[in-house]
Amino acid sequence: MGPREIRPGIFWVGVNDRTTDLFEGMWPLPHGVSYNAYLVVGQRIALIDSVKDHYAEELLRNIAQVVDPARISYLVVNHMEPDHSGALPLLRRVAPSAEILATPAALPMLARFYGFTTGVRAVADGETLDLGGKILSFHHIPFVHWPETMATYEGTQRVLFPCDAFGGFRALDGALFADEVDFALYEGEVLRYFSNIVGMQSQAVLRAIEKLKALAIEVIAPSHGLIWRKAPERLVELYARWARNEGEPGVALVFGSMYGETRKMAEAVARGVREGGLPVRVLDAGRVHVSFLIQEAWRCRGLILGSPTYDTGIFPPVEHFLRLLERKRLRNRVVGIFGSYGWRGGARAKLEERVRELGWELVGSVEFAGAPTAEELRQGQELGRAVAERLRTLAGVGSRA
Repeated sequence: MGPREIRPGIFWVGVNDRTTDLFEGMWPLPHGVSYNAYLVVGQRIALIDSVKDHYAEELLRNIAQVVDPARISYLVVNHMEPDHSGALPLLRRVAPSAEILATPAALPMLARFYGFTTGVRAVADGETLDLGGKILSFHHIPFVHWPETMATYEGTQRVLFPCDAFGGFRALDGALFADEVDFALYEGEVLRYFSNIVGMQSQAVLRAIEKLKALAIEVIAPSHGLIWRKAPERLVELYARWARNEGEPGVALVFGSMYGETRKMAEAVARGVREGGLPVRVLDAGRVHVSFLIQEAWRCRGLILGSPTYDTGIFPPVEHFLRLLERKRLRNRVVGIFGSYGWRGGARAKLEERVRELGWELVGSVEFAGAPTAEELRQGQELGRAVAERLRTLAGVGSRA
């Protein structure tokens, strides 16, 4: 896309990645992702964050359209993950006198990842740096999402560079700012990024939001995704709501099916949710990547799980999904369960056990053998209605009965 000035003396110089298939080696990128790096130009020049090593030359070309890269005085490392720090070796060769600034926790990582032990300095929480016409301050926000993470703030233009906080998947399609696009096209990928990448550290996200409230922020410029120069509080509130595990009044119905019988029950349960007055998203765990299952589970307060019995237990794709939700520490969910079996049950009981372990509220469950009968399908429909009614009650919405 080339560099773009986002505020006087502050430039986006990042790159779009449309070729990497999997983020962190596991999360699909059907719409790509951006690596956002920023030049802050005063009497001295700072580069905040960088890009994945594969795109280091492109980053350098973008910088060169604004300033001579050799003039960079500071390389600010908000986060050590290689999609943010991968260009450091090239930058160090081009600007050998540039000092690398990072949190104390990042210094051992700089040594291990890149062999950098000189020309690096730890910045204290709240420390300021006068560039001459631009003033940076550094704010430690550990575990958003690694322990060494910090946010950088430029005070004269009131721009926050929060690294992975407030970021999102999806490459920048010719636009840089959220107010230039239909955000509805991006919001799902922002939620998927949150739930897949930083959702596990929701409490750290809430602590960071509270801490950064002390700053007068007019622009939020994250390391992935759109920049917010208008109403940045909208993005902050989205992140806060997701971090609080609130969920919308709707249902994610995630099921597995080997021969189609559990799928039939899923359709009946979904019909019941709709009759109960709430939206429902039906997702086949055997065919939809778990990244998108997690996204929908995070979006909706209601979660209905369906599984055939497999090796006396839960169907593996559904079980994998639940294990990841446990790892991501998703809380505050209202749940229904349905299970099936051929010769011996097990899925329903083990699903119920997992729900209890996760501390979710179980509304009810249905189990059937072989193909569901008309009566059993009616029970599934009632299960869907019951989950919807419970969610409506919690949301303060009247019953549809």
